[in-house]
Amino acid sequence: MSELESEYRLDYFAENGFERQTCSSCGAHFWSRAERDTCGEPPCEDYGFIDDPGFDESYSLAEMREAFLSFFEEHDHERIDPAPVAANRWRDDVLLTQASIYDFQPHVTSGESPPPANPLVVSQPCIRMQDIDNVGKTGRHTMAFEMGGHHAFNADEGTDYAYEGEVYWKDQCVEYCEDFFASMGVPREEITFIEDPWVGGGNAGPAFEVIYKGLELATLVFMMLEQDRDGEYEMKDGNTYSEMDRRVVDTGYGIERWTWMSQGTPTVYEAIYPESIEFLKDNAGIDMTEEEQDLVHRASKLAGHMDIDEAEDMEAARDNIAERLDVSVERLEALMEPLESIYAIADHARCLAYMFGDEIVPSNVGTGYLARMVLRRTKRLVDDVGIDVPLDELVDREAERLGYENRDTIRDIVRTEERKYEETLERGRRKVQQLADDHAAAGTPIPTEKLIELYDSHGIQPSMVAEIAHERGAEVNEPDDFYSLVAERHDAEEALEEGGEDENRVEDLPETDQLYYEDQDRMEFEAVVLDVLDREEGYDVVLDQTMFYPEGGGQPADHGTLVSEDGSVEVVDVQMRDGVILHRTTGSPEKGEFVTGKIDAERRRRLMQHHTATHIVGAAARRVLGDHVRQAGAQKGVDSSRLDVNHYDRVSREEVREIERVANEMVTDNTSVRQEWPERHEAEAEHGFDLYQGGIPPGENIRLIHVGDDVQACGGTHVDRTGDVGTIKVLNTEPVQDGVERFVFAAGPAAIEATQDTEDALYDAADTFDVNPQEVPDAAERFFTEWKERGKTIEDLKSQLAEARAGGGEDAEEVEIDGATAVIQRIDADADELQATANALVEEGKVAVVGSGADGSAQIVVGVPDGVDIDAGEVIGELARTVGGGGGGPPDFAQGGGPDVDALDEALEEAPDVLRRQKQAA
Repeated sequence: MSELESEYRLDYFAENGFERQTCSSCGAHFWSRAERDTCGEPPCEDYGFIDDPGFDESYSLAEMREAFLSFFEEHDHERIDPAPVAANRWRDDVLLTQASIYDFQPHVTSGESPPPANPLVVSQPCIRMQDIDNVGKTGRHTMAFEMGGHHAFNADEGTDYAYEGEVYWKDQCVEYCEDFFASMGVPREEITFIEDPWVGGGNAGPAFEVIYKGLELATLVFMMLEQDRDGEYEMKDGNTYSEMDRRVVDTGYGIERWTWMSQGTPTVYEAIYPESIEFLKDNAGIDMTEEEQDLVHRASKLAGHMDIDEAEDMEAARDNIAERLDVSVERLEALMEPLESIYAIADHARCLAYMFGDEIVPSNVGTGYLARMVLRRTKRLVDDVGIDVPLDELVDREAERLGYENRDTIRDIVRTEERKYEETLERGRRKVQQLADDHAAAGTPIPTEKLIELYDSHGIQPSMVAEIAHERGAEVNEPDDFYSLVAERHDAEEALEEGGEDENRVEDLPETDQLYYEDQDRMEFEAVVLDVLDREEGYDVVLDQTMFYPEGGGQPADHGTLVSEDGSVEVVDVQMRDGVILHRTTGSPEKGEFVTGKIDAERRRRLMQHHTATHIVGAAARRVLGDHVRQAGAQKGVDSSRLDVNHYDRVSREEVREIERVANEMVTDNTSVRQEWPERHEAEAEHGFDLYQGGIPPGENIRLIHVGDDVQACGGTHVDRTGDVGTIKVLNTEPVQDGVERFVFAAGPAAIEATQDTEDALYDAADTFDVNPQEVPDAAERFFTEWKERGKTIEDLKSQLAEARAGGGEDAEEVEIDGATAVIQRIDADADELQATANALVEEGKVAVVGSGADGSAQIVVGVPDGVDIDAGEVIGELARTVGGGGGGPPDFAQGGGPDVDALDEALEEAPDVLRRQKQAA
């Protein structure tokens, strides 16, 4: 009997006729109402729902999410809002949100803080980098996904936790799960519960994988053990565990998989990305015969065997599938690999939309590195499969679906990263050539570790290394799970930059003495250089002590200089790793020499003012709006700062004025800003968990900042007295999401500058309107009304002009296209007039190809009337390529363009031939 076997023998199973059985294929133990030979999960069984949906109704992803949340709401769970995908915003041990339970770790699961509701239900967007190599291949894996979770937090009566008593435990959890299946029309006897003990983060417990028709749809984890060298339970990680006095129900329902099950599509990707998959397939020119489509359908049912985590060898797994389908491996790969790439592109585009939508910035550090890795892999896949659509457009399509409002920034990030990637590849190619020559001469393959280093330092994909190596007579050892291995190196907060010897050197260095806590007004100090680490961009200098504040707690790093006998170097960034402070510099001082550090005093003082002002604004908001207001996020700056707070309603203008008044009253009171370092439990006992407005700091002793009656755990730099803040001006408020309001404010000289900028804008507007500043609002409203009326008049005139042009003009060319009349015309007008002219021609029953070179770029519009068998989207694709761009649209109306205005006439000259080819192809 296994250590946990008794924990799986539920009363619910006994009362409902379940039997514990053993899978004849994999040997796993499972529970089912019906007698079965296998556990039901691939590779023991194939998917049983492809072309045969497993639920009574078909659901979209949004509909399935709502069905899940509503079911548990009806069963006394409170629905809560999901957290961002960047988990490192509220915890320091992970980077990305990988499960709904992450929302409540470590403070709720440890019992230190109460949950937002108990029990609760949430649908949490997640990103699992370790699944990256499976995406596209298994038909079921997505890197970006929503995990539906219903959670209950239990603790023994009389314990000293933030919650106590039993909400519900294993039997009720399993019953809820079965009832949800049944609500979808699933026969209960077709569900299997596989025993799969869970271990993670120092905790463990029994768990069930819930399988239906070959697909794992839910995982039920019962967190009840904690690591203990004297514990009675030995778990699969080799450690021993003992029972806790807390018990957490941690469930995960893959909303995408439930959606897939309801539709029975060949893969999960067609179920959750239907428009994207069709768009990408069309653009890549993937057009299969009925026989090929049938083969893909049959292969989809076996795709579960392609799981990199399960299959010992991916080539052998593909061979096995080909043999079962009675087709050659070569033909199967030729059909499946382009599709697998398209599936991965669709998934990765959504993953990038989540990352950049939640304001992750690509970098060589932490979440930024993971975002960069996904983007570069996506770029390579797009190029390999031949998709002629800009990557920023693909990501933007997903960002729009997800409702992100920072789409312009998202597109700019993607374009900038693509440019950096091309530059990096050019530099790295020479290094690969030299490496390949060395290994070819030695007769040894390029090892996996070298592939990872090349990817880390230069972004070079292993397939490109293999191409160059082949040209130079060298071999490459590329593992099937390459990207998962890369992600493992960076899927933790400690993954700062290039791995290897440098990071080991940092770990061996003593912690840096943090002088900025001793005297926050001191701007100069002396130190010894302990080490200098060479980075891709500059150097990381480690000192024995420093006054430079490292980035943290929403406060940017100090800048300044390090001066030695040989000169000075600029300090452009400061980061801390495990107590060691890394000063990013433009030059390299010598190891062992003495340096004088000089802080940029103006920058430091402004940051101190804004950090103290953040505490003041938060305290003022609580006083005006209520004690429920808590910090949901903050970012300090030199010119302005922002504070996000939890609040159930929009903040009115009157409330903003009152918050601003209270905040400045605290400033003029000129109270002392005091710091202390009490023991953590003493601080919590005296001040409660509201201490952690800006996150939970590590360590037994925590630094508290007192600003009047406001007390918070904080590691930032502050002014000595509130009067030193100068003044506080709230610049803007906006809702970040339902229940979260953002305050943007400025403090000290920045507040004066912001006010003057606003006044300057007001006076400029007054001069423009030729009125007094107080009269600007009325004048602006009057001019705006007149402008709208003139706009309507202009639109009417444009329509009349378009109709006149459509009736025939000296620049219009009318041609016959196999019985249809087409007009090709250049008018050099704006986009609205271009479309109006095309529409007027289409209304006359003519095919329209209208071009413009206005505004410094070439624009083309193609319109096709009903009954004419020409695809406008295909036509615009060919014409737009001539002007160096792209475009698209539905068959009846499409538009596009490019930067090459000089080639516009050439494109229009090609239009008749392009139209004829399209007509004949149809």
